Amino acid sequence: MILHGYFARKFLWTFLGIFGVFILLLALIDLVDELQDFPDLPFLQVAEIVALNLPHANYEILPLVLILATVALFLRLARSSELVVVRATGRSALRALAAPVTVAFLIGLVAITMFNPIVAAASKRYNDLVNSHMGGGSSVLAISSEGLWLRQGSDTGQTVIHAERASSDVTTLFDTTFIAFAPDGTPLRRISARSALLQDGEWLLRNAKLWTLDTNGNPESSARQLASLTVPSALTQDRILDSFGKPEYISLWDLPAFIEQLEDAGFSARRYAVWLQMELASPLFLVALVMLTSAFTMRHTRVSNTGISVLTAIMLGFTLHYIRNFAQILGENGQIPIMLAAWAPPLASLLLALGILLHMEDG
Repeated sequence: MILHGYFARKFLWTFLGIFGVFILLLALIDLVDELQDFPDLPFLQVAEIVALNLPHANYEILPLVLILATVALFLRLARSSELVVVRATGRSALRALAAPVTVAFLIGLVAITMFNPIVAAASKRYNDLVNSHMGGGSSVLAISSEGLWLRQGSDTGQTVIHAERASSDVTTLFDTTFIAFAPDGTPLRRISARSALLQDGEWLLRNAKLWTLDTNGNPESSARQLASLTVPSALTQDRILDSFGKPEYISLWDLPAFIEQLEDAGFSARRYAVWLQMELASPLFLVALVMLTSAFTMRHTRVSNTGISVLTAIMLGFTLHYIRNFAQILGENGQIPIMLAAWAPPLASLLLALGILLHMEDG
């Protein structure tokens, strides 16, 4: 236990040191980019934008940090001959790997349970803040138990759109209500329609009923039934889909309820379900990366080409990471099942790492 504790402490401090260096580097790089994007903003506001983007940027490179921490740890142990001493006592080098693997798994658990909600909140705030400074406004869509709500605006006023449900690609709304407001907030008209199809620059409403609300008389007396009606709109399909928010903008703890809410509203939640399962599988993937990297770096430096071994470990780790991202894309597009897209790459990486380790140590 003393030996395991020693290796665990060394791996944790190595990880924290490399992680701190990346935090500083990413902060400086992002600060330069934001100063170029927002030259007229005060420095404190630019610094706030950079601080809000830092959690997500560092969360994305967590696999890389663990790979580099594993490389640094085992190269240091190999050069100090500590692994030779471990083997001389009759212990297998695989047992020395138990502590770093455990620490990597715990880091993954902390990342998805505690760091993930911070990343989601900071990323959402960062997106809203950047959009507000760029004049893009905030989200135009909201989902509730009553259906979904859209907002579109122009110089002539705002229009609030409510729909009971929608098609999976959000181009068609069903059982919709359009309420138009003047710039001062006065309601102008109300339109109910059986369906609304989003076209280029307009909504095409079918089986619509129009009420004029800016008169002193009874709106029902002047209501009109129309087989079809067009309403100008600046909304696009991409803008509506972006208003749902990226999966990383939603805390892991809130994702199951959000997925259920999306499905109840008639939307496809596959993208969010894949992200949820991939987050749950990420600790296993981090363990696989540590095992894979250690297989190439825990040998003594005199009996191996250190540079080639380190480069091979890093490139193989990146390859597995991109394969995992490719599986995520296939899962989001419905090409493969969700569970297969999320869990197959980490399990395959773990088995590959175990096989290479056994070959290197006992083969």
